[in-house]
Amino acid sequence: MSRGRRNILFVFAALLASVFAYLDRNAVHHKRHYPQTVSQATVSDVEKYNDKIFTVVKAVDGDTIDINIPDGEYKHTRIRLWGVDTPETKKPNTPIMYFGPEASEFTKELVLGKAVTIYLDEKQTRDKYDRLLAYVQLGDGRYLNEVLLSEGYAYADLRFKHGFYNKYKQLEASARRGKKGLWEKVTPQQMPQWKQRETMREK
Repeated sequence: MSRGRRNILFVFAALLASVFAYLDRNAVHHKRHYPQTVSQATVSDVEKYNDKIFTVVKAVDGDTIDINIPDGEYKHTRIRLWGVDTPETKKPNTPIMYFGPEASEFTKELVLGKAVTIYLDEKQTRDKYDRLLAYVQLGDGRYLNEVLLSEGYAYADLRFKHGFYNKYKQLEASARRGKKGLWEKVTPQQMPQWKQRETMREK
């Protein structure tokens, strides 16, 4: 084979490789509907739950409920309310905390057997226990997360960032100033450990 023909074949092969590389990159680009940081599980959660109405079948405690749709091997989906932390009543090896029963009963009265609308934060849809993280809208338009804070049944959970982080801080501060719910008599020792640490840092 002459040198000229070899050069032509080399150039042709290089051009062909460039075309395949471009097509490959272009195909990947068009398939990516969500940012790379969002997992496929998150995409599925958004499609399955977000902005949809379900019925609450169980109030586990003040900040945890079950809704009437299967979740994997489970008959119902367990929801942990985004951005709030009510005093514990069911946590293993943990005594019932101050104002825990009141918070649980308050949530139960508001949602058990009732229709609610679920909204997700697309950046994170599950916690480390694989519970669905959600903002829960009541039938009257209010959000359970916010009502719990406003009426003093929950702490604003500042351990994790979310879309309403600053608003929830303000709602807690307002309830605290008004001595609503648990804020009337709670002592630092009766608060969750993470809240105790936060209170100490504020001093």
